[in-house]
Amino acid sequence: MITHGNGPQSGALLLQQEACDEVPKMPLSIIGAQTQGQIGYMIESTLDEELMRLGISDERLFLTVLTYTSVKIDDPAFENPTKPIGPAYSDPRPGFVNMSRGWRRVVPSPKPCKIFQWREIKHLLEEGFIVIACGGGGIPVYKKDNRLHGVEAVIDKDLATAKLGEQIGADILLIATDVEKVAINFMQPDEKFVDSLTIAEATKFLNEGQFPKGSMGPKVQACINFIKQGGAKAIITSIDHIQDALLGKTGTHFKK
Repeated sequence: MITHGNGPQSGALLLQQEACDEVPKMPLSIIGAQTQGQIGYMIESTLDEELMRLGISDERLFLTVLTYTSVKIDDPAFENPTKPIGPAYSDPRPGFVNMSRGWRRVVPSPKPCKIFQWREIKHLLEEGFIVIACGGGGIPVYKKDNRLHGVEAVIDKDLATAKLGEQIGADILLIATDVEKVAINFMQPDEKFVDSLTIAEATKFLNEGQFPKGSMGPKVQACINFIKQGGAKAIITSIDHIQDALLGKTGTHFKK
């Protein structure tokens, strides 16, 4: 089961829209759907080619699922945008926020309540497919009058992944990021990378502001949520260390 983000791609599509007045502007929910297909195709084709190159499989077993994620329309996040999307700029821009990588556009990021396609995803996994889903956290929707309505938001991919893991009964949540381990006092003189955190410790550090909302915060919160809802193991590490992290040799491991 593979999930992925879409912040840079969503931001790029918004820039393309703003650069041309001759085509209709698409809402973020539609842009989210577009990037699910775009990135899903890239992941499928890349992994398929690599497996064939290695002689592991000559049969296509990857499948991208367009995923809806339910949110609450009264979520406070709609009044406090924190999710960075698109490129970072060195100079201030209207509506942009100064973050660690520069000035970035931010949009609302409501909490994921439910992944609508969880049954289909679980069935495909049981049939042996490697499923790519919850791209960009899923297409944000809410239900009203027996209809699903898209909203102007981008859901955090890590929180959505933890929610999907809970719904399908996953054993392990592994979040791949830029660093090998989670750090306390990140980029400070007393910086300390940690091998493991209990849920209580992770919650304490999160409440103290050790993990920023636009970067490590949602990843740590996703691990907390996953373990609390019955997951056996949650790990944060870099993409180059995934195998070693699963073997317990590196990464930050979360436990009860």
